[in-house]
Amino acid sequence: MTQRLCQGLRLPEKVHGLKRRDASPDSPLTAAWGSPAIALRCGVPRPATLRPASELVTINGIDWFGQPADRPVTFTAVARQAYVEVTVPPKYNPAGDVLIELGPAIEATIPAKPEGQI
Repeated sequence: MTQRLCQGLRLPEKVHGLKRRDASPDSPLTAAWGSPAIALRCGVPRPATLRPASELVTINGIDWFGQPADRPVTFTAVARQAYVEVTVPPKYNPAGDVLIELGPAIEATIPAKPEGQI
C-alpha cells in the first residue's frame, strides 16, 4: 500500500525556485531539485529515533520530525500512512520554506494516520 500511495504523489516541477532533476536511483519513489539536491524519498521506514515524545514541527497540517535534532537536515513527514523523507542541504535554509512547498502534495496524497499515531 505504501508504494501505491507514494506513486500517487504529484510533486511540483520547482521547489525553492529550483528545477526538478533526475534522482538516483531512478524511481517513482524519489525526486530531487537543484544542486546540491533537495531530495525526497517516499515510503521510507519509520525513523529509528522517532518516539511518542519526540519534538515535531507542524507546518500546514503536516507533522515533520527533524534529524539531527540540533540542526535538522533530514525531515520526515510522520503521522501519515507512508513516511516521506526530505533532505534539505544547509544552503537552502530555512528548510521550512521547502517543507511548505512540498506539504500540499503530501497532504493531498498520503492520508493521515488515526489521531495520536506517529
